Amino acid sequence: MNLRKKIDQEVEAKGPMRFSRYMEMCLYDPELGYYSRHAEQFGKAGDFYTSSDVHAVFGRLMARQFEEMWRVLGSPDEIEIRELGPGRGLFAQDVLDWSEKKFPDFFKALHYSLAEQSQTLRERLQVALGRHFERGKASLGDVRGAAETLQSNVSTEGTDAPVAERRKNIPPTIVFANEFFDALPVEIVSTEGSLRLTQGLSETWVPLTEEENKFLDRYSVRPEPGERLEIPLIAQHYAEAIDFACGFLIAVDYGYTRDQQLAGRHRGTLMTYRKHSAGANPYQAPGEQDITAHVNFTALSNALHAQPLVTQSQFLLGIGESNQFSDAFEECRVPQERAKVALQLKHLITPSGMGESFHVLVAGKGVDAANLSGLNFGRLRRD
Repeated sequence: MNLRKKIDQEVEAKGPMRFSRYMEMCLYDPELGYYSRHAEQFGKAGDFYTSSDVHAVFGRLMARQFEEMWRVLGSPDEIEIRELGPGRGLFAQDVLDWSEKKFPDFFKALHYSLAEQSQTLRERLQVALGRHFERGKASLGDVRGAAETLQSNVSTEGTDAPVAERRKNIPPTIVFANEFFDALPVEIVSTEGSLRLTQGLSETWVPLTEEENKFLDRYSVRPEPGERLEIPLIAQHYAEAIDFACGFLIAVDYGYTRDQQLAGRHRGTLMTYRKHSAGANPYQAPGEQDITAHVNFTALSNALHAQPLVTQSQFLLGIGESNQFSDAFEECRVPQERAKVALQLKHLITPSGMGESFHVLVAGKGVDAANLSGLNFGRLRRD
């Protein structure tokens, strides 16, 4: 059975399908979804690549930021990093390997949890991070249950102990989400209403729900005639559900603010990626192409109670400022290697690369995040 037929069967059984459900099946169906079939779509040779595909320095700099967070938290004996949607595990491997080499005290306290839904990728993670799995430094979780798992840490069910007292016994947590929220399913709306799909992927429209109306009024803009906009309700619910006793959350993604939308930008950002090419037709190849939408940072920041938004360039420059990016160049043995790494680092931090197109949200829970290095580029010169 192909995915089109499976979608038609669900429509026949349950009626018109929300676009978010269609997008969920296209990306995450256990057998036929884009992220479930294989992992070859990742990386520079695939349909898309992330910062970790550019150079290991991204993970190394983030390891440095994580270690600083650990110290801000009082250098606890245990700390968990929970990565949402870790893909092939390149970032996790870079963080774990560099932490082990450069920050042994932090590494001793660290446990790395990988919240991944795709069974194919889960198997690949166990191979890529085999050494760390064997030593008990890494483990697998379910991305669907990540928020619920974090939330369960403060659940009152089954105990009479005060919440504040129990939280003292829960290790601090750093939640990391790199290009995670942009891959969560969205609703599509227009002046005609909220999009639904019928048999054969035919489109129809129904009146906006109360929740959709509230989201548009609070975080977005009303669509103009002939325009389609995304409403990331699932991302919003996910962000609101994330809870932990104490620690930090870092979200790295591409997106927009409400002010930018009001200025006429980023109005309709649904895109597809297949065989190195970008497109705009989500119905062309269900399960065979990536479907993504830019992140609404105004809504996400509100849900996470985050610090002011910074660019990836500002964030990485802030982390690397104190040691002049020695994490990038330490293993270079000849000038040619240093020149190559310099170009890769440039791609991560300059406007012509990924530096200005990606942004970073940081939130602290039970701790002040405002003074972290990543949020204070230029502070050393000011001080």
